[in-house]
Amino acid sequence: MADFPTLDFHPLRDRANAPTLVQQAVDAVVRAIEARVLGPGMPLPSVREFARAHDISTFTVASAYARLVSQGWLLARPGSGYRVAPRAPAAAVAPTPRPWQPPTPGAEWLLSDVFADHSIPVKSGCGWLPGEWLNETGLHLGLRHVARLPGARIAGYGHPYGYAPLRDAIAAQAATLGMPVEPAQVLMTQGVTHGLDVAIRTLLRPGDAVIVEQPCYANLLALLRLAGLHAVAVRRTVEGLDIAELAQAVQAHRPRAMIINTVLQNPTGTSLTMANAYQVLRIAEQHDCWIIEDDISRELAPGVAPVLGALDGLRRVVYLSGYSKVISPSVRVGYALAHPDVVRDMARTKMAVGLTSPEIMERVVHEALREGRYRAHVAGLQERLALAHVKIARRLADLGMAVHAEPRAGLFLWARLPVDGEGAGANALAQRALRDGIWLAPGSYFDAAQRDLPWIRLNVAYSDDERLWRFLGDRANRAFHAGAAA
Repeated sequence: MADFPTLDFHPLRDRANAPTLVQQAVDAVVRAIEARVLGPGMPLPSVREFARAHDISTFTVASAYARLVSQGWLLARPGSGYRVAPRAPAAAVAPTPRPWQPPTPGAEWLLSDVFADHSIPVKSGCGWLPGEWLNETGLHLGLRHVARLPGARIAGYGHPYGYAPLRDAIAAQAATLGMPVEPAQVLMTQGVTHGLDVAIRTLLRPGDAVIVEQPCYANLLALLRLAGLHAVAVRRTVEGLDIAELAQAVQAHRPRAMIINTVLQNPTGTSLTMANAYQVLRIAEQHDCWIIEDDISRELAPGVAPVLGALDGLRRVVYLSGYSKVISPSVRVGYALAHPDVVRDMARTKMAVGLTSPEIMERVVHEALREGRYRAHVAGLQERLALAHVKIARRLADLGMAVHAEPRAGLFLWARLPVDGEGAGANALAQRALRDGIWLAPGSYFDAAQRDLPWIRLNVAYSDDERLWRFLGDRANRAFHAGAAA
């Protein structure tokens, strides 16, 4: 240590809030490098010398050196110890703020770039809850639980069907919905969209016709196009599918499947009535048609609503759900329930196109479900969303914007624009909104034919923002004057 520059390192061992000894050693070396006490290429003392000089363990020093190497501050060379890296990492410098530039909207932006674009100030068109609304406590407990596991427990790929304890918990929950299933009927997926993809690849073939709702989930339409399938749109009413249209479409197109968002549908917010659900199942039975049930928003719906998988006994229904709406979208954990033979085939598809789903995140979700506060969290979400629905629906009414339904639950309201001089569709409005830093989701996103419809989807959890209402208010005033002039 005689030739080694003196480090400003005084280990704090007794303070409750002090960093770990490893982090204190790392910070001391980084300070010396940034202050140029240690220059590029200079050697550091051996692990034993550093430990002896500062009365800490060799394990602590070895861990600190390894962390400094991984962060780029040091180089480790066999036989010559540790030296300062030639170019230390640049100190973090706050970027110079730049004027906000709006993205270019369109299907490609909606389906991919929007998830990487965090620059939009007002996200009233998004499809997820604000971070502060999510199950932060459960998520943190789950992450801490996984962090304590031995590496050998989480080093493998995991089971093709997914993490067994979580599948057991899902099977128990499914029974409360009228679907008594065995764990072998539960297949973990990376969210409901992944479940849709796996089900489509397993049950359908290019050229098949598929019944979709009008309007429907935007990503589903992209999945169908990629799979070479023919989407046949059937109008979604406040009670569910338009049964007359459905009967006509099934007779004319002989579809292999129907894909139905049962409860709090995206984008309309509507839920199937029991009568509508029975009629849909009757038509599917008569025409030997699969039903893929997207039930991602079930836990956001207070009260009782039909479950197609329960009414059918999972004979021709593949039931999909997940945790992106109540725990966090970043966990990417969903699941499918189906007949054992269908689940087996879906597991093979899942493994062929992406191997196993991430067991680490499935463990996190399992802990979040069992930590004791999950049901209270869901109840709190339902109450918070109900209040937001009332407020946003009232503001839409003040602007003369009719809503398709008032569910007072879930994320979405589907609102019709007043007619103005800009034309009947919402695309131009959405483009202009983006220039003002406001994300609106226009009707064309949710239309099988991508028509420019006079509808927008609003996420009530993100829509209590005066910038949005000033923008829509200016538009409503122009619509009023255009109507008066006509």
